[in-house]
Order: sequence, then C-alpha cells, then structure tokens
Amino acid sequence: MFRFFTPILIFQIFCLYHAYKNRKDYFWYLMILMLPVIGALLYIFTQVFNKKDLEKISEEIVTAIVPSKKVKDAEKQLAFADTFQNRVALADAHFENADYENASIHYEAALKGNFQKDFYVIKQMMGAMNQSQNYTEVIRLAEKIKDNYEFEKSNAQFIYGLALDKLGRIEEAEKNLKPIDQRYSNYQERLVLAEFYVRNGKREEAKEILDEIITESEHMTKLNKKTHRQVIANVRKYRAEL
Repeated sequence: MFRFFTPILIFQIFCLYHAYKNRKDYFWYLMILMLPVIGALLYIFTQVFNKKDLEKISEEIVTAIVPSKKVKDAEKQLAFADTFQNRVALADAHFENADYENASIHYEAALKGNFQKDFYVIKQMMGAMNQSQNYTEVIRLAEKIKDNYEFEKSNAQFIYGLALDKLGRIEEAEKNLKPIDQRYSNYQERLVLAEFYVRNGKREEAKEILDEIITESEHMTKLNKKTHRQVIANVRKYRAEL
C-alpha cells in the first residue's frame, strides 16, 4: 500500500501525525507543509526526542493507514502462544478497529479459569456490547463485576447506567449514571447525563451540570482547552437551548 506514497509525503505524514498527537503549535504544521523536507527535518530534530518515540509513532501511523495491521499482528502472537494476554490483545485490536462482534468473541474466550471475573475484560466486553446495542447482555455482564471496588464511578458503571436507561429502568439508570459526575473530568459523560436528566423532566439538574462544566472550562489549562474544545462547545450549545 505504501507504494502509492512518495518518501517525502510519508515523512510529512509522520511529522504531522506526531504534531497532532502531541498538541504542537500551529507553527509546526505550517513548517511541515510549506517546507516539506526542511520543515519536517527541523521538526524531527527539535520535537521528536528519542528513538523509542520515533518507533512508537511510526507504528501508530502504519496502524492508522492500515487499520487491520494491529489485528494481524495480534493474531500472529495468539497463534504463537495462546495466552490470556495475547487473547485480550487480539480482542482489544478488534475493538479499536470497531469490529465489536469479533472483539466480543475473543473477550468471552478469555473469560476462563482464573480470569472468569477479570474486571478489565468484562468492562471491555460491556463496551463492545453497548456499541452493538445488546443492552441486555451489558446488564448481565455488569452483574458479574458490580461488587468489584473498581466498578464504582467507573466507565463500566456508566455504560451499565446507559443500558438500564435503554431498557426503561430509569431510577436504576440514574443511580448508576450519577457517579460519573466528577469535577474537572468526564466532560462527555456528564453531557450525556445532562441529556438524560432533560429527557426525564429534570431540567434544573441538567442545567447545574452544564453550568459547572462551563465554569470549569474557564479555568482549564491551554492543553485541556484544546483537548476538550469540541465537547465544551457542545455543552455551551446545549445549555443555550435549555
């Protein structure tokens, strides 16, 4: 596939991707695009720090261009050694590739023996089932880990709450969605919680959450403002509509 890309273009893609991943100043994007070779070389020597970083970003670029590469690599590892870690790595690769059916198959295969109640695997499988809109299965899986200390205030509990909402179990849903409302974090989830409140006639509770997020956004670092820019914009828009 790479034969369609010139060496300079691949070099530019590498630098642009690294700049994007590391939230570099807009100046570097202009340098890389306007001075393809010199700009990219300057970026490499001043912004990419070590060989390990280069290798990691190179692998991520290849994965972005060829999404199935990570799956194929994980399949080879599993064929070489059928271990719990390799099975989960393959499931994670499918999950990242939005292949939730195959992700679920391998997560389920990993839940054997001493790993029958592995929190991470069940949490991931809940996420896959949620994406597949299999809300009954999400709830069944959540029952296995509800008593785990990691469940409280986790994304797994939030997904559990979403599934309960989809099945009309509103009071239980609220109980499990509310813990995600933690200051200076979980902005997207808190927006979803506000929408849940509006749908269920609790506009004041929704407004309170949205106002808190807007206030928090005014005290964010420059990096966090960039990272959460879109969700904050969505929060402001939604708040203006209420």
